[in-house]
Amino acid sequence: FERYLTGNEDGEVKNAEWAAAICGLAADDIRDLARRMAQRRTMISVSWSLTRQDHGEQPFWAAITVAAMLGQIGLAGCGIGFGYSAVNSIGDNVAPLPVAALPQGKNPIDDFIPVARISDMLLSPGASFEFNGKSYTFPDIHIVYWAGGNPFHHHQDLNRLLKAWRKPDTVIVHEWCWNSTAKYADIVLPCTTPLERNDLALSPRDPYRVFMEQAVKPIGKARNDYDIFSAIGARLGVEQAFTEGRNELEWLQWIFQQTLNSGATTEQSSPDFESFRRQRWFKIDTPDKPVVMLREFRLDPHGHALKTPSGKIEIFSTTIAEFDYDDCPGHATWLEPVEWLGNRTDKFPLHLISNQPSTKLHSQLDQGSHSRSAKIQGREPVTIHPNDAARRNIVAGDIVKIVSPRGACLAGAVIDDQIRESVVQLSTGAWFDPSQAQEIGSLCKHGNPNVLTIDKGTSRLSQGPIALSCLVEIERYDGEPLTVTAFDPPQIKN
Repeated sequence: FERYLTGNEDGEVKNAEWAAAICGLAADDIRDLARRMAQRRTMISVSWSLTRQDHGEQPFWAAITVAAMLGQIGLAGCGIGFGYSAVNSIGDNVAPLPVAALPQGKNPIDDFIPVARISDMLLSPGASFEFNGKSYTFPDIHIVYWAGGNPFHHHQDLNRLLKAWRKPDTVIVHEWCWNSTAKYADIVLPCTTPLERNDLALSPRDPYRVFMEQAVKPIGKARNDYDIFSAIGARLGVEQAFTEGRNELEWLQWIFQQTLNSGATTEQSSPDFESFRRQRWFKIDTPDKPVVMLREFRLDPHGHALKTPSGKIEIFSTTIAEFDYDDCPGHATWLEPVEWLGNRTDKFPLHLISNQPSTKLHSQLDQGSHSRSAKIQGREPVTIHPNDAARRNIVAGDIVKIVSPRGACLAGAVIDDQIRESVVQLSTGAWFDPSQAQEIGSLCKHGNPNVLTIDKGTSRLSQGPIALSCLVEIERYDGEPLTVTAFDPPQIKN
């Protein structure tokens, strides 16, 4: 890494001037920040979102490298932190506690794919792909069974996914609402929401234990996922092996008791299950001393070696270097993204940032009144800098068309000088709503940014999604009015 940093490896010194040309900050500001970080206690907090871009491994590795160079890892309030706003355990002083779950059994199938490679798998059965130092082969999939999650929300390049989705003979999904995944399935098994069933809220780092009591009876023909799988097990002659003779409540009691048994020294004052159901929650006693990540390693790096090949923080990884990946070398490296402001074109001059929405969780409850209240003429808002809007004769409240090499969608314009010029921001979560449901490449009327994003892995190391950003163009939409139908159920044929 030192040879790379000083330019001995490639002839280019990675100094503040070099960084300024890439990130757009003044070189003096970069130097000032570096000196202030070194002069006082510093915590580097890295957002999970940085991983969801081309070469998304590198910002995390670089942040760890800087934290190690500052020498403060393992000190309270210092070092490195990840996803502080997104993970419920961050900031807690609870060491990981064992938590039981429904037994999973052993899957006899060893094949797997990184989740972001769904379209590749369906479109290219038998093709090889690399992942974490090994080579694998995509299986030939004929049935897709999807319970939990919404690929037509989170996957990239939805037009490519729509093409891939036609390959399986049958697609079966569990859903409680008519989102895009349900609409593009062959068989939809209506399932319950958390309000329609009993459940437990347990986490290895959460001191609270919550009994999630059923609020309403299942609506219509909805059934719990557990009951659906139990019934399928009965048809296959394996119901007893799946249920072990327990119903929903008995499994919850079993999970609760197994959790107590595995962490008895911590939860000696825990109520019994029936008392727990009545009082609905309790809190585990937690130590007053806060948990500091890597404190023990700092105090005794040999006695508390890390789970790396060297036992140390690896600024350089021999293991990864030996994979010989040009898209992920053995140390933190600046690698140019496939699409960014540095390689924009006249046709696609704007950099789209696709962030998490503030009015819903991912795409969940996009059909709800709170999410709809933030839409513009029924469409997801897109934020544009005033100068970019003026060049395109766009004013606040206009319906605009956003175009990338992958597809196009409509959105409602928000003009804001707080966003960087040449950058636009469109949150994820708008339900996919193509104007022609069966036509690949059809305009999404609702504003789903994943019709625009690139279906490419972060690198051959992790094959993560790069849906955070891509290059686009925006224009005012003066075409025929298109009604948003994302929340309309399909026509049911008896």
